[in-house]
Amino acid sequence: MSDRGLTHLDPLGRARMVDVTPKEATHRRAIARCKVFMLPETTAKVASNAMSKGDVLGAARIAGIQAAKRTADMIPLCHPLLVGAVTINFNLGDNYVEVETQVETVDRTGVEMEAMTACAIAALTIYDMCKSTDRSMVVGELALWEKTGGRSGHWRRPPGALSMPLVNTPMPKLDQLDDDIDALIGVDDDDPLA
Repeated sequence: MSDRGLTHLDPLGRARMVDVTPKEATHRRAIARCKVFMLPETTAKVASNAMSKGDVLGAARIAGIQAAKRTADMIPLCHPLLVGAVTINFNLGDNYVEVETQVETVDRTGVEMEAMTACAIAALTIYDMCKSTDRSMVVGELALWEKTGGRSGHWRRPPGALSMPLVNTPMPKLDQLDDDIDALIGVDDDDPLA
């Protein structure tokens, strides 16, 4: 636990919403992923748009976008944010549909909860659209994979490492980034013709 204690409790131990008004608004982004595990026949029907209820992935995409915008209505101490962008993508495996959501804003607090809520609701929509065909489905592996912006910086889960914690990966300074790009393309700063 941090030195700040429990941020969502007041001095008397009652729930409170954290005051973010003194913070500066910055660009923030979060990526979440989860999977809906299902029979291979079900995945094939989703892939070929052959489910009796209609376009599974289209409905899941719209549900996820709506969920991102309504997160503060469902999570009691979550701040309402002006969500700037929501992207929802799907990856179909042999026996699963992976949902990946990316949410962005320019605000005083992060969009991790919006990304995870969008991911969960998109997955539950897939479940709902497919349940008449496959009652064995399982929704799982919901996790935050990356977040950027704010005081805590850039955090990323190592690829393929669901059980590993997020790792703070400091963003490079712009001068260093320029030097790295110059090195990649072979520009010599000491060359007067470059």
